Order: sequence, then structure tokens, then C-alpha cells
Amino acid sequence: MNDQFQSIDQVKASAIDMVIKFGPKLLVAVTILVAGYVVARWLGGMVDRLLQRLKLEPPIRSLLVRVAALFVFGVFVIMALQNLGVELLPLIAGLGVAGAGVALAMQGILGNVAAGLTIIFTQPFHVGDYISIGDEEGEVLDMSLFSTTLGHTDRSKVIIPNRKIVGEILHNYGKVRQLPLSVGVAYNTDIDLALRTVEKVLRANVRVLQEPVPVVGVRQLADSSVVISVNPWVSVPDYVAAGAEINKAILEAFRASDIAIPFPQHEVRLLGGVL
Repeated sequence: MNDQFQSIDQVKASAIDMVIKFGPKLLVAVTILVAGYVVARWLGGMVDRLLQRLKLEPPIRSLLVRVAALFVFGVFVIMALQNLGVELLPLIAGLGVAGAGVALAMQGILGNVAAGLTIIFTQPFHVGDYISIGDEEGEVLDMSLFSTTLGHTDRSKVIIPNRKIVGEILHNYGKVRQLPLSVGVAYNTDIDLALRTVEKVLRANVRVLQEPVPVVGVRQLADSSVVISVNPWVSVPDYVAAGAEINKAILEAFRASDIAIPFPQHEVRLLGGVL
């Protein structure tokens, strides 16, 4: 029993010595970390306000704010470790070796990060733009350091790794698109009346933008009809709905004005009574 009590007393004495020796340093280290957290948040807010003036995209602004805050907090972490007497050179060397191994194992992810930084600083597109990349197209919903998210009109989403975007041919439509519509009328139709009717329909549709001005004109003299090109501009979210509404309104307006939309037809002639 006496040996057990002596062991407990030794443990208590060692614990007291540790507290006396490292307690103040640990308290200072915790204080440094708390101060670092406060300073990082303050600096992050200041960077965010600065980036808002530069009119950067919200995802990009959020990323840069986080990087700035983490960098400042990392400096305070190093200061706290130094206060505790931790040797940083061996730690940094070990992290460097480990980082090299991780980099080899995560080449694809690092490629996405590098491509994401390229997109952030070159800004080939913005959130809300309609873009086309290879076989994929859609409205840009979100941009991050690793991927870009596109939205389709059927409410599905396509997530594209950033390394698949940088270096590829990219078609940026912006925030508006031009509808490629057309309608055929009979050759004996008053073309001026038909064009005025189409323009009236476009002016009446609230989805159609009046600037840029819609393009309406005769596109083709086809076999059985005169094809009128109808190319109004609409916002990206209205692209599908506007096309359906305009086609329906043109059909109703043509019927009300007795403008004929001819059926496809072929004329077959018999020569000498032989087919």
C-alpha cells in the first residue's frame, strides 16, 4: 500500500511540475490562437468588402476570403507552436515530404485546383451566364476551386471538373440567348403583313427583350413556302418557355389574319400516260 501511495504522490508531483513548467506557455499559446481567430475573421471581412468593390463573383469572393483568413490563422498557429517550444524545421521538412507524396497521389485534384485558379483570375464566364463546353451546355450555377456546376432547363445539374474546362473551346452566350425560330407562309401571302404580324406577336410577349432588337425577315424561298426567320432575344431562364409561347401566338395570329401556313407537298406529273 505504501508503494502505491508513493507512486500516486510521484504522479501528482510530476503533474504539478508539468503544469508549472508548461501551464503559462499553454495559456499563452491558447491566447495566441484565440487572437489569431479574431484577427482572421476581421481580416476576412475587410477582404470581402474590398472584393465586393471589385465586383467579383460570390463563389470567387468567398474562396479568396477563406484563403486570406486561413493564411492569417496559420501564422498565429506557427507563433503558438513556437511559444510551446515545438521545433518547426523538422516539422516543416516532414510536411514537405508528406506533401510531395500527397501531390503525386492527387494529381487530378491538384489539376482541378490549378484550373480553378485560372478560371477565377481570367474570368471567361460568370455565374448566370449560359455556356457551352464540348458536348455539355447550361447556365452557370456555381463555381468552386474544383468544379463548375451547370444547370439545365429540366432542372438537372452537370458538374464539370475545372481541368475539363481550361484549354477547351468555350462558347459563352452570356445572360441572354437568341431563339432560332422560323415559320413558313404560302407564296401568295402578303409578306409585309406576315412580317408585321410576327413583330406584333414579339412585342406582346413579356419574355422577349426589346433590346437587342428581335431579328425578323425572309430567310429562305423553300419548295412550298416562304420561310420567315423569327429570332428574338430572351433571358436564359425564359429560353424554352418563350419559344413555345411565341410559336403558339404566331399560329393564332396567322389564323386570325387568314395567313396560310402551307403543308409540304410535291407535284407529280404523268407524261404520256406512263408513271
